[in-house]
Amino acid sequence: MQGKRILLIVGGGIAAYKACELIRLIRKEGGSVRCVLTKSGEQFVTPMTLAALSEQEVHTSLWNLKDEVEMGHIQLSREADLVVVCPATADLLAKMAAGIADDLATTLLLATDKPVLAVPAMNVRMWLHPATQRNVAQLRADGITVLEPDEGEMACGEFGPGRLPEPTDILKAIKPFVSSEVETHARAERRNIGARQGFSTSLEANGKLAGKHIIVTAGPTHESIDPVRIIANRSSGKQGYAIAEALGAMGARVTLVSGPVSLATPANVARVDVQTASEMLDAVEQALPADAAILVAAVADWRVAASPSKLKKSAGPPQLQWTANPDILATLAQSPQRPGLLVGFAAETDNVVAEAQAKRVRKGCDWIVANDVSGDVMGGDTNEIHLVTQDGVEHWDAASKADVARRLAERIADALA
Repeated sequence: MQGKRILLIVGGGIAAYKACELIRLIRKEGGSVRCVLTKSGEQFVTPMTLAALSEQEVHTSLWNLKDEVEMGHIQLSREADLVVVCPATADLLAKMAAGIADDLATTLLLATDKPVLAVPAMNVRMWLHPATQRNVAQLRADGITVLEPDEGEMACGEFGPGRLPEPTDILKAIKPFVSSEVETHARAERRNIGARQGFSTSLEANGKLAGKHIIVTAGPTHESIDPVRIIANRSSGKQGYAIAEALGAMGARVTLVSGPVSLATPANVARVDVQTASEMLDAVEQALPADAAILVAAVADWRVAASPSKLKKSAGPPQLQWTANPDILATLAQSPQRPGLLVGFAAETDNVVAEAQAKRVRKGCDWIVANDVSGDVMGGDTNEIHLVTQDGVEHWDAASKADVARRLAERIADALA
């Protein structure tokens, strides 16, 4: 982090004291920190404390005459390499998602063209509230990285997800953002957001996939049986997340549509969380147009008419009414907005290659990535695949999922070129 500049926005929560340790760790690694302290944040830490630790002026008001004569909020928002919001309270996340700019912190967040990392901390019920989850999904779709909070005992005495991660873990999340490659990609991503909204942009060259938008699906889907039971599968999401990360590292703008998994969002990847197959299809269609779609997710083929009440064991085995889920791969293949490259995955236990070849033709996609899941591939860290295209079948020897992802990303870049 030598020479890297972090703009730290400290929100108003009991976890604000951990921001002090984060400043110390960043500076120990050679980085510099400039702090913006919200009005509510001042109830937990003082400007003097942050100034002493950062050895820089702490900014608290949008209405500082000297700063604003020099357009201080614009300057602050542009001169850092990374903007970190820590702690990111429910209120701050909501304002960020809605584009509200009513103080210095939210104004510079709206004005910045640099990557933003939000580190949530709040009561477990606030974190799990649908409004907060909706705001987090929107922020991830907008290209902001939102870390998952830790799980544990709260200051209020409750237990669950919502605790601020330890400063050492936050530092680990910061480091990938300030590498030269990711930093360049973050600038490109901000320009791409402007382009999607109709603004003229000048996209810098950044890797083989610069300027390309790629949709990746990952993980399982969950279909409800009743309020406590689901239909699911063993997909961990590891391969899909590795592919999203590899594509992003090559300069692509990646929209990751994810089923329920316990994985961190790859740096500079816009993540949209879903539960069901229908929600996944909706999210994919909303993300169009795209240059390519890589559908890695293990989508449930069937769903049932869910009971609004828990099914009782005493009533005997339930008679479930099955309905086919939408076929996301086939739907995209028939879409007027079909991506130029459409890649599906086939998890098989028998006749792997033959099943994959038939699936490619039946679904109308360009490639199928097939693997044998009769072992521990689902949930494991390695994969052995067959790449099925109209030109034939390539066998790739067993490798880490990260290596498979990088190799596939190279092939995708070549195809899109």
